[in-house]
Amino acid sequence: MVIGQGGMRGMALDGRALRVTPNGAFVFGLGRDHGASATLSLPRGETRSLRVERRLWDVQHITGLPPAQVTPDDAALARIQQERTRLAAARAADSDRTDWLPPMAWPARGRISGVFGSQRVLNGQPRQPHYGLDVAGPVGTPISAAWAGRVTLAADFFFFGKLVVIDHGHGINTLYAHLSAIDVAEGAVVAQGAPIGAMGATGRVTGPHLHFSLSWYAVWMDPQPRLAG
Repeated sequence: MVIGQGGMRGMALDGRALRVTPNGAFVFGLGRDHGASATLSLPRGETRSLRVERRLWDVQHITGLPPAQVTPDDAALARIQQERTRLAAARAADSDRTDWLPPMAWPARGRISGVFGSQRVLNGQPRQPHYGLDVAGPVGTPISAAWAGRVTLAADFFFFGKLVVIDHGHGINTLYAHLSAIDVAEGAVVAQGAPIGAMGATGRVTGPHLHFSLSWYAVWMDPQPRLAG
């Protein structure tokens, strides 16, 4: 996630238009497998090439999961597809909120049990990379909003279990999954640090934890570098 200052209307990243605040601030994100460079388009036809550093990712082997969660049946697959559509709609929010400007607060404290970008092998079967930060703790541990924002999704999903998605503006949103309880409703506006739920073990998990994700529209990003000390 990159926050810039001094931008003007007409900016874009790799051809995608960027929102710019009246004060000239803008934000964009680069995904796990973006590639070695990106192009930032500036007003009056100027461009700037950005070099993207590659990272090495861990591989995690997880065993003991119920077979139905590793290889869902047809009914579960239909549900999963519907949930993906709902999640994509929530993450497509494009508001003019600027809640992403201050430092990001930790949504919960605890042992880091999973990191962004790691490749997971479930019961011996490779799966997509892990697009979040996992914080382990007891069931019921309070979960709070990392930034202020508007709740765009509060639901119970097959993989994520009980989850909340919050829009922070300019395409930036956060996701909180595997909750034991949800304490906010869709459409609610929450302050940074406000309680939104409780840590749990719902969905596909091996133990209680918070799966915390950060994204810019459909691009998953590593939240850990943005979290305040």
